[in-house]
Amino acid sequence: MKGIEKRFPGVHALKGIHFDLHEGEVHALMGENGAGKSTLMKVLSGIYQPDGGEFRLRGEAVQLLGPRAAQAQGIGIIHQELSLMNDLTVAQNVFIGREPRRSFGRLDDAQLNRQTADIFARMNLQLDPEAIVGELTIAKQQMIEIAKALSFRSRILIMDEPTAALNDAEVRELFTIIRQLRAEGVGIVYISHKMDEIKQIADRVTVMRDGEYVATVQAADTPLSQIIAMMVGREVRQQVASIPAQQPTEVVLEVQGLQRGREIRDVSFSVRKGEILGFAGLMGAGRTEVARAIFGADPLEAGEIRVHGQPCQIRSPHDAVRAGIGYLSEDRKRFGLATGMDVRANIAMTSIDKFASRLGTLDEHGMQHTAQNYIQQLGIRTPSDEQQVALLSGGNQQKVVIAKWLLRDCDVLIFDEPTRGIDVGAKAEIYTLLEALAAQGRAVIVISSELPEVMRLSHRIAVMCEGRLTGVLPGGAATTQEQIMALATQRETVMHQAGEQ
Repeated sequence: MKGIEKRFPGVHALKGIHFDLHEGEVHALMGENGAGKSTLMKVLSGIYQPDGGEFRLRGEAVQLLGPRAAQAQGIGIIHQELSLMNDLTVAQNVFIGREPRRSFGRLDDAQLNRQTADIFARMNLQLDPEAIVGELTIAKQQMIEIAKALSFRSRILIMDEPTAALNDAEVRELFTIIRQLRAEGVGIVYISHKMDEIKQIADRVTVMRDGEYVATVQAADTPLSQIIAMMVGREVRQQVASIPAQQPTEVVLEVQGLQRGREIRDVSFSVRKGEILGFAGLMGAGRTEVARAIFGADPLEAGEIRVHGQPCQIRSPHDAVRAGIGYLSEDRKRFGLATGMDVRANIAMTSIDKFASRLGTLDEHGMQHTAQNYIQQLGIRTPSDEQQVALLSGGNQQKVVIAKWLLRDCDVLIFDEPTRGIDVGAKAEIYTLLEALAAQGRAVIVISSELPEVMRLSHRIAVMCEGRLTGVLPGGAATTQEQIMALATQRETVMHQAGEQ
């Protein structure tokens, strides 16, 4: 790809970008959110038409007039956001629009399932082709997206944040598949914000910043600190959690005996004023289920929730917001944003009563002023507060959700995977923000699948396994990843409260 240009209303997304890919290599494409990585890959996969530049495939000039044209050329893409149909089976999703047929055009379900099973066997994936997609975990759905791309027999495979929802074991399985494809001569474009993955899997790294090409380097020969500096244009200091000598004592949120089937089994804990309580655990441990139950998004069978010592009947998110609890979901597009609306409306959404007059009209000027303040405070990259949220990068969408809850001024803030899909520079900004919220006296819960992140942020770390709270450990340098993993894999019913006091 040479001199690729792409413009959207108010945004010059790609500015003369250069990118090349060899057969049998993994080429990492890196940059902060909004750098233009996903836009460039949508040009490569035929989703967007470039406004300038040229594209050559095996030395021949090619024009990709749509996704089908790209697929016909052997180019497959696995998007960061899932695009599956929840009511269909796994096999129907993998071969949608290309189902094998018998005589008279009837679908051949047996052949469909066999073909899907063959792909899963190649991936060493244990998954039923006849399972309904909507009943599977996000991690399993991500694997289906990968299988779907492989079903096109792609020679160029684009992976946009493929490990965002995968645990360590699933990431290892994926890397095995990637290495196998590389050995078969497939060229793979790998987009990820997880720096440790780049050293494990990439051959070369191309860095973009603000829609421009920065450099291409050999992964093995380039320190991660240099790659980070190229991405953000500055050095990002990796620091350890700063645990104050005087621990906070005033309890803001207390839950006792939360119960919901096998997802939440007799969970009790508390969060103090000015404290960040981290939640660690493997996929399916029940961390998100606990957060959704506290927020009233899912019903509880038993248990008590207290805010500032007062019992709260939380049957819906509306009840939770009135009690001073805010929740930033791991699935921001589904539960955190109205993507068809602009930035201003999304920020004001949970606090619309603050802008309503007695006559029922909205103070548009006040909403605009507030939105612009948060855009500046959080560094949200957008042409204006009137920009549609769907057109922002993933990291900037996340910042809009955070702004929404900051405006609501909640006493308890629950952040579920707050930095998923966010680059290293934006991560550092969000870490600083979460620490500032705690310093202001808010009780903060952070759920994260990244152990370094939990250890970096938390004053205490609650660990879950199979719906149970198996232990609470001190934050900072006092706790190791091995200690956390020991509790995260502890399937006994005995609860260890190490570090609770």
